[in-house]
Amino acid sequence: MKKYILGLFSVAVITACTSQQDKAMKSADKNFILKAANENFAKKKWKNALVLYERVLNLVAGTDDLPNVGFNTAYANYYDKNYKLAGHQFKNFSISFSKDPRAEEAAYMGALCYYEGSMDYNLDQTSTTLAINELQDFITNYPNSERSKNINTLIDELSYKLEIKAFENAKQYFKMANYKSTEVAFENVLEDFPSTKLRPKIYDYIMQARYQLALNSVYDLKDERIERASAFAKQVQKELPDSEYAKDAENILARLAKEKQDFAVTKKQNEARLAVLSAKQKREAERIAERDKTVEKIKNQDDSEKQALQAARDSATLVTPPPAATFKIQR
Repeated sequence: MKKYILGLFSVAVITACTSQQDKAMKSADKNFILKAANENFAKKKWKNALVLYERVLNLVAGTDDLPNVGFNTAYANYYDKNYKLAGHQFKNFSISFSKDPRAEEAAYMGALCYYEGSMDYNLDQTSTTLAINELQDFITNYPNSERSKNINTLIDELSYKLEIKAFENAKQYFKMANYKSTEVAFENVLEDFPSTKLRPKIYDYIMQARYQLALNSVYDLKDERIERASAFAKQVQKELPDSEYAKDAENILARLAKEKQDFAVTKKQNEARLAVLSAKQKREAERIAERDKTVEKIKNQDDSEKQALQAARDSATLVTPPPAATFKIQR
């Protein structure tokens, strides 16, 4: 019987609430709509409150009720997890009603909405960057506010999300064995986030990338890349002593030393082969030059003999007398 009575009571309450919501939606009475909206707000019926606040907004324009409608609307959207819209509304309230006692609270809540709207690190981080800017703006505008005390903590949390995003992006290059891009990407992370807690892991990835570049280097860059990889491994040992990365650096240094020794042998052998080849090429060049010289000499002799013969012919033509004249005998 009790359950039956409670059931009837619940139905009656829901019917009454629905009836009041419908009446407020159809009403043109500003006070009635506003009263219904505020009651919904007090009962945490955010969607119902938002519908009525939106309906009454034009009716309260220019009146003393407008700030309260704007403030409650922003909070209703916040509690309904419409963070982007709530953030815009809180920020607009703090600017439009800067003399209102709630202006600072609205500015803080606006920044908080942007914080809440920040996406997971593996998604686009535009919202995170925007949230950091909004939080920093609050500190700038209200440096002495009690609410500023936790702002830096929120900013650090958001910044770490950006660090993770950049870190994971750089890792992708390593997974694809693109070691040049790996090195550049991780160095950019260190430059953009100098206080990052991920520095040890970043150092390890840079060290591994340089090591792989040294192992798989082209001949002309081999020595340079071995030296760069060794130098960075020593830096890891210096900055991260007694860590697992320092132990990895020790192993890498040993392998690089062996690689350098083997390459020195290979380089010496190549230089010896190049020396032999160079000497052979030099001898061949000298032989060809000597042959060309002999050919040129023979050609010059032939040309001289031809010129001498032609000169002799020309001289003989000059000294030979013309043939005697012949006369015809008349008959």
